[in-house]
Amino acid sequence: MQRLMCKGKLHRVRVTEADLDYVGSITIDAEFMKTADIKPYEIVQVTNLKNAARWKTYALPAPEGSKQICLNGPPAHLFSPGDITIILSMAQMSEAEIKDLKPKVVFFDENNNITSVKEDNLDWPEAASIQ
Repeated sequence: MQRLMCKGKLHRVRVTEADLDYVGSITIDAEFMKTADIKPYEIVQVTNLKNAARWKTYALPAPEGSKQICLNGPPAHLFSPGDITIILSMAQMSEAEIKDLKPKVVFFDENNNITSVKEDNLDWPEAASIQ
């Protein structure tokens, strides 16, 4: 059996731009992508905390240190500069692969500075008690 698992998360990162006329995707500071283990062209899910909009698209790197989060194309109607988002990177995994999974959660302040990184170790049964 394969399960869809969260392997990385950018938690409460702010949108800096929304570009309706760009072809598509989300542009993310390359440092953020590396920290959360998100590869260029990887599919990510972006959720807007303001309006509950949820969008799946592919990630493209912005210059490292730019702190850029730009929703390109149609999601520019759903995300505006200043909106707080959660960006999830997911992977389909077998039970054997899940045993080695260590999801990275990257936390941000209001200026898109990384404040901390948590790497979970999914040791069962302890992980089953995560609330």
